[in-house]
Amino acid sequence: MGFIPFVIIAVVVVIFLLLLFTFIPVGLWITAYFSGVKIGLFTLVGMRLRRVIPSRIVNPLIKSTKAGISLGVDKLEAHYLAGGDVNSVVDALIAAQRANIELPFERAAAIDLAGREVLEAVQVSVNPKVIETPKVAAVAKDGIEVMVKARVTVRANIERLVGGAGEETIIARVGEGIVTTVGSADNHKAVLENPDGISKNVLEKGLDAGTAFEILSIDIADVDVGRNIGAQLQTDQADADKRIAQAKAEERRAMAVAREQEMKAEVQSMRAKVVEAEAEVPLALSKALNDGNLGAMDYYNLKNILADTDMRDSISKINKPKDEDSE
Repeated sequence: MGFIPFVIIAVVVVIFLLLLFTFIPVGLWITAYFSGVKIGLFTLVGMRLRRVIPSRIVNPLIKSTKAGISLGVDKLEAHYLAGGDVNSVVDALIAAQRANIELPFERAAAIDLAGREVLEAVQVSVNPKVIETPKVAAVAKDGIEVMVKARVTVRANIERLVGGAGEETIIARVGEGIVTTVGSADNHKAVLENPDGISKNVLEKGLDAGTAFEILSIDIADVDVGRNIGAQLQTDQADADKRIAQAKAEERRAMAVAREQEMKAEVQSMRAKVVEAEAEVPLALSKALNDGNLGAMDYYNLKNILADTDMRDSISKINKPKDEDSE
């Protein structure tokens, strides 16, 4: 009976020690102590209570201490709680120190919290980076399209990483400079003969202002001749002019047809009036005879004149050519 309580007590003690060593990172504290980093057990316990993973703070702290960089636990923990990458910041500080680049912890932490890779920025500052632009199409004054691809060598500017523009801005500005330079050339042959002129003109514009980089050089990688934009534009303009002329001609034809219809309507109206007037002639003659204003001989003379007129009209129609009849 005395052995069973002893076993239970031993099990309870083991479980308690396991929970204790799980909550208190004794192993991490021993590693820090022998690495020259003085940090108390209660500090590690406080990290647990603040939901901070102690290894995310202690390991970078050991690394910085071995590199000769003095950092406080509170700064690293504050950066961790702000959502930063403590290990990346410490690596960047070590790399900057080795490259004799002035980089305070506050600036490195700000760069990291701004969403930029601070270690990569330090590496680009030491080892310049090449940005290759896509093919930029530009048109010279002679109307020939020139397609240019450039390689931009840049170096990270640590002081402007926070708030500075990125690679997309560099590519856009270089493309704008290429278009301006090619567009000011008298002909495309001048661009093909001196592609370095593009580099010089673009580089003189100070395209890295307000960006997180410093442009070291701009090299033209490829120059190709594209389409004859001037000839194509002239062809399109001629086609447009042709369509406009056709539209105006159709408009004039429609107006002429309308005018012809109006004239025909006027002729028919005049004929109707003549027929109406001819219908009133017998009535007028009858009234004149009744009133004594027209004698019998006058009437017969009028009939003879009308008969003679009808005869002359018939003769003129017989002698009239067939083409005129058709008209």
